Amino acid sequence: MNEQLKLGADSTSPLRGEVAPQAREGASTSANVALPPHPGSLTRSDPPPQGEDGAVESLRHIRKPLPHDSGPKHVQGVAQYIDDIREPEGTLHVAIGQSPKARGHLISLDVSAVRAVPGVVAVLTAADIPGKNDVSPAFGDDPLFVDTDIGFLGQALFAVVATSRDTARRAVKKAVMEIESETPSITVEDALERQETVLPDYAYGRGDPNAVIAQAPTRLEGQFRVGGQEHFYLEGQVAMAIPGEDGDIHVYSSTQHPTEVQHVVSRVLDIPDAYVTCETRRMGGGFGGKESQATQWAVTAALAARVTGRPCKLRLDRDDDFILTGKRHDFRCDWKVGVDEEGRIQGYVVDLLARCGYSADLSAGVVDRAMFHADNAYWMPAVHIASKRLKTNTVSNTAFRGFGGPQGMLAIEHVMDQIAWATGRDPLDVRYANFYRPGENVTPYGMEVEETDTLVNLVRTLEETSNYRARREEISAFNASSPIMKRGLALTPVKFGISFTLTHMNQAGALVHVYQDGSVHLNHGGTEMGQGLYIKVAQVVAEEFGIAMERVRITATTTAKVPNTSPTAASSGSDLNGMAAKIAAGAIKKRMIAHASEAYGVPEEQIAFRDDRVFIGNESLPFDELAKKCIAARVQLSEAGHYKTPKITWDRAKGTGRPFLYFAYGAACSEVIVDTLTGENRLLRTDILHDVGRSLNPAIDIGQIEGGFVQGMGWLTTEELVFAKDGRLLTHAPSTYKIPVASDVPAAFNVALYPNTNREETIYRSKAVGEPPVMLANSVFCALADAIHALDPEKPVPLHAPATPEAILRACEALRGRPMG
Repeated sequence: MNEQLKLGADSTSPLRGEVAPQAREGASTSANVALPPHPGSLTRSDPPPQGEDGAVESLRHIRKPLPHDSGPKHVQGVAQYIDDIREPEGTLHVAIGQSPKARGHLISLDVSAVRAVPGVVAVLTAADIPGKNDVSPAFGDDPLFVDTDIGFLGQALFAVVATSRDTARRAVKKAVMEIESETPSITVEDALERQETVLPDYAYGRGDPNAVIAQAPTRLEGQFRVGGQEHFYLEGQVAMAIPGEDGDIHVYSSTQHPTEVQHVVSRVLDIPDAYVTCETRRMGGGFGGKESQATQWAVTAALAARVTGRPCKLRLDRDDDFILTGKRHDFRCDWKVGVDEEGRIQGYVVDLLARCGYSADLSAGVVDRAMFHADNAYWMPAVHIASKRLKTNTVSNTAFRGFGGPQGMLAIEHVMDQIAWATGRDPLDVRYANFYRPGENVTPYGMEVEETDTLVNLVRTLEETSNYRARREEISAFNASSPIMKRGLALTPVKFGISFTLTHMNQAGALVHVYQDGSVHLNHGGTEMGQGLYIKVAQVVAEEFGIAMERVRITATTTAKVPNTSPTAASSGSDLNGMAAKIAAGAIKKRMIAHASEAYGVPEEQIAFRDDRVFIGNESLPFDELAKKCIAARVQLSEAGHYKTPKITWDRAKGTGRPFLYFAYGAACSEVIVDTLTGENRLLRTDILHDVGRSLNPAIDIGQIEGGFVQGMGWLTTEELVFAKDGRLLTHAPSTYKIPVASDVPAAFNVALYPNTNREETIYRSKAVGEPPVMLANSVFCALADAIHALDPEKPVPLHAPATPEAILRACEALRGRPMG
């Protein structure tokens, strides 16, 4: 089996031109790829990059592959996370008392035995909340502790505050409760039967797709299921709250949204926002799971600190983290499509049925974004995209890298394969036939796709560099002679919108201080979760002042310095915070230039900052010397910068507008091999070409592309969430939930950056890179379906995501005409 699985692995790099050395087994090739000439594409023979004024761009830090600022600390194990912070004397520990039922009414809760446990200092229930019993981000439907109605198995009923974590965890089991239980809703079908939703249905589109489909030469329809995903951040949910004087409280939280933690703590404790400071230096991963759902644990710790008057810390056990926190939304996608003789879509109808859990959480935006990406890269003349946000008695699903986009996008890629199988065309040719193009470049929600040439050129480039056509022929020959082992190949595109779809969240702040010794203090509202945001923003500030990176001090994100920030999400961390920091640094620099101009009698345009010096006409002085002179002259060397994304508009009621500033593009070509008797499979090779505009930091961006792809591959192949009928999560630990490991990365893994310039005025014309790479993994799912299809090319493949070995085997047996039970 293992020897057979090695067939088809190409250990040489498919990239041609100026690239890194050839890939070898177990290695990754990451480079800027030399493109073949295509109209409108940027090639390596083009002139050097130019700035806004047309001059050749000379940059010291920007576009350089600088290492992650915490990289050495990570390797040495000294990077400080919240659980590493030295606990103040007298720190107490908090554990959560959970509901044993998934749906019902809490009749009584007796915690007298809990209070009697030695070491227990306090037991907190809904009755102890001085403000609102609500930790929801928006809709007021998510209590800190259950008062009466129970929404999911494991829901917090109370919290125990004790002198040790072990004591608190043991004490919660002493509670006695009476619950009037009901049969829970677990699946999409359960919710549909009960007609329960967390938010109203929503739809938009254009034309009359049903009428168009009825007249189309080829009509297809089906039902496609897309699974959820556990975030599995390395650092679990954790918070520590320290009470201060006059009711102040300082909260250390592993959160992507310090401002929301601040706001909700103040809401629950019934104190002003200004009394609460939330601080986050770094997270050990977030992936969306700490955008809204870190809040409850920070609030619980804060409430415990308020009640006891002592520092309190809450760290969830990994099993509890699985049970108590939301996942990626799983979907049932009901679709139908009509296509012409060339496989071009004439009409498309899709109903996105999302399983949201017991409360709304962020489902409004998540499902909206799934709708925004239900077209992916394809023109649809007549289209209707509808959605339901279904209520189930499971923990509320939440943000996850891609924020609904991956689910909507995978559904249309599944449809593209169905069209290819029905029309006998190569799946890539079907995709080409349906790409947005000039004159056919308006999305179903009314936004113009302005870079159709980028999309087509990028995919054509990858088709050539991955040797797609020749490999397709080779794989066909292999499958014809191999009755059991089947290989599959797929090349899929990504078009992903960048901006928060809630318009007011597209803003950011930064605080920059220049001290008299020339050192710079940098703070902004973005959070560092391993993605490299801090180093990118520091590069921007160092570049603005023309100083060494070592002079810029990166500091923890805190609501005490930069208020009213948006979460670090929607792939917009660098776009927003980088621009805010540049604005702040630029304002300081302008004042320094004005002072130098006046002091030296030199026009401002003859003053330049570079190489840690300031050049003033024909002379220069060190940066720190000018800083001292500015202080002596009473020049302000501190600035709070603010940036808001331009151009975006969205009228949700009308279903039209421009919800995104721009699109990021990418494509991946993946090859797999499948044992059709067992469902076992292996990813042999992946080639990726991704558009990040003009990269701020190629090393960080390539790392994000590689990591995002592997995370997406796990979502679509090995990661499966299984709930029992009573609402218990059965896959609640690493023993039962399988994330990708190093051996799952293909032996030939080739990643290249597509040379492109963002047409929009983003920070140094870069593009976001956080979320789009997740959807490159669609190529793996489609390649698996392609391999299974080789069993019987006359039949469609009934494969749903995740494509676990069991799911693959079921699909194989269905094609053989012997469906499994």
